[in-house]
Amino acid sequence: MRRALVTGAARGIGAAIAARLRSDGLEVITADVRAGCDLQLDVTTQALPDFGRIDVCVPNAGITTTIAPSHRMTNEQWQRDIDVNLSGAFRTVQACLPGMLERRFGRVVAISSLAALSGLPGQVAYAASKAGLLGMVRTLAAEYAGAGITANAVAPGLVASETVRAMPAHVLDALVAGLPSGRLVEPDEVAAAVSFLVSDEASQLTGQTISIDGGWSLNTRSLTSSGRPGPEDAD
Repeated sequence: MRRALVTGAARGIGAAIAARLRSDGLEVITADVRAGCDLQLDVTTQALPDFGRIDVCVPNAGITTTIAPSHRMTNEQWQRDIDVNLSGAFRTVQACLPGMLERRFGRVVAISSLAALSGLPGQVAYAASKAGLLGMVRTLAAEYAGAGITANAVAPGLVASETVRAMPAHVLDALVAGLPSGRLVEPDEVAAAVSFLVSDEASQLTGQTISIDGGWSLNTRSLTSSGRPGPEDAD
């Protein structure tokens, strides 16, 4: 039985991924800064434990709450997003790589965001951190393709998460109205893509990013009509 590690698994996308991989027959270790997972772990500050054999690594832990136009973003806000979303993901993958190399098998699937591809006004640190994941997986793919290790990313658009559903109604309505699909992405739909990427059928798919966004990337007007702060908010 293959063994997977999913971080940020207490709720939302991470919980859906963990559930899907279990249903696929994998043994799944879950980790989150919150209680309720196999490991309560802060990937930015704590030494990562010896996970033992990990065949599938899904660094999903992330934050989305830092919102400020670029000229007002503080160093602390910037660093927090980079530490959690990018550095934390890399540290998690790095801890799993030695065992993958030893067994000559591994699957890495980073959870990025459409913001990495399109930008996201008011969330420059988030967009930059998620874009960094795309460079990370492409580099991992190039380094380890010959060792039976694949590295890919999924880039969800607007997901039906607690954070998104807590948006002001007028903001959320405007965003959904701009989606060609006319609805939010469900966490289970993201999990389905991850399920494929970690399967044997995807053994030749590496260094790629799969967008799961209901067509959002085809209609970038929805990014700038969302009510998020932009340059016009300058003093």
